[in-house]
Amino acid sequence: MSQQKISVGILGATGVVGQRFIQMLEHHPWFEVAWLAASDRSAGQAYGDAAKWRLKTPLPDRVRTMKVSNASPDGAPRVIFAALDAGIARELEPQFAAAGCAVVSNSSAFRMEPNVPLIIPEVNADHLALIEKQCWRMQSGGYIVTNSNCSAMGLVLALAPLHRNFGIASVFVTTMQAVSGAGYPGVASLDILGNVIPYIAKEEEKMEEETRKLLGRLDGDHVEQADFTMTAHCNRVAVEDGHTESVSVKLNRKAEPAEIISAFNEFPPVPQKLPTAPAQPVVYDAAPDRPQPRFDVDRGKGMTVSVGRLRPCGVLDYKFTVLSHNTIRGAAGAALLNAELLKVQGLLP
Repeated sequence: MSQQKISVGILGATGVVGQRFIQMLEHHPWFEVAWLAASDRSAGQAYGDAAKWRLKTPLPDRVRTMKVSNASPDGAPRVIFAALDAGIARELEPQFAAAGCAVVSNSSAFRMEPNVPLIIPEVNADHLALIEKQCWRMQSGGYIVTNSNCSAMGLVLALAPLHRNFGIASVFVTTMQAVSGAGYPGVASLDILGNVIPYIAKEEEKMEEETRKLLGRLDGDHVEQADFTMTAHCNRVAVEDGHTESVSVKLNRKAEPAEIISAFNEFPPVPQKLPTAPAQPVVYDAAPDRPQPRFDVDRGKGMTVSVGRLRPCGVLDYKFTVLSHNTIRGAAGAALLNAELLKVQGLLP
């Protein structure tokens, strides 16, 4: 184990997001995987035997032979990436926070709790101050920080430049979400091939709630949510990776198309040099038929959100298309970026 790197653990290590954490951490300059945990049926096995590796890059040899531990804070590192289902996360994540761990979570379990920061570093890094309001922080030094739902992630990065420059009055969004967002085995092939499924459980509610919290204003011990109205329609489509969203917005201040495109392209990256942060968080693609998942989902190593097709909207003011990588920017990459931000702010235990 390198002495220069911070030891980290992964809760839910055998799932798709857990695997994405392993992939993204393999050559990370600051963090090194030292501990893996999963369900009881996997505990005690070598990771290569417990997990069916689903990613396109090889499973790292060092991780392949690591023993999967029980999902208990005993013996775990002080920095934990959590990739758990919400019900399990609600039980386990507080145990790790109470044991003094920094729990950097991809779960929805605590995102909307008033004193839990829901963070996109380019958008609302100041919300990390909520950590200090958590009982675990006061008692053991531990805490929980969350990243957003995968569908809200791309939307918020596209809306943030507009919210800052012109103000937003209302948002209408329809998503076309990749099957990898459902985990593995996810959606049965006979259900999704040649089909669109117009329902993803609790997805629309998450998008509507989380978007307003992410774009809200920190007010002492809570976030005052952004006051625009919003509605979301969420659909599962037969795409492997990449959530595409058709967005219409009404702005508080009139803006010309060139101003909006400039706002997208000039939206600033995080000021600190974070290894996972893209140089340009939002890119406007002027091609008439882009962005597309097949060609654009890996922009910025999967951490950049692509926007295109800006045009007038007959109901609101403007409409455009957004694309983001749902398991990188929308999941493991988002949590990893949050951990990097915590490190540079001196908040990791």
